[in-house]
Amino acid sequence: MSMDRSATERILSVLRPYASNWSGTLGRGDLVIPQREIPHLIHEILDAVHGPDRQGETSEMEVFQVLSECRRLPSLQDQVDRLRSAFLILKR
Repeated sequence: MSMDRSATERILSVLRPYASNWSGTLGRGDLVIPQREIPHLIHEILDAVHGPDRQGETSEMEVFQVLSECRRLPSLQDQVDRLRSAFLILKR
């Protein structure tokens, strides 16, 4: 639940500069977004949703914890799905 709240707060902080000053508030959803800034805004929202937990490398402790959890799953496919949901895995 707190994860959803922090993601919401990060998204609102991205949208706050576009809140309509003359006719409403961000809480009501009144936004004024220039068309040329929409692509940039989309990237900022995606970065806010993925948050700092998806940036950079993962610590050894985090990898160890997820692998320990994966060992208890019944199938290899479940283990792979768990790893993919926990980490960004790049093919090289």
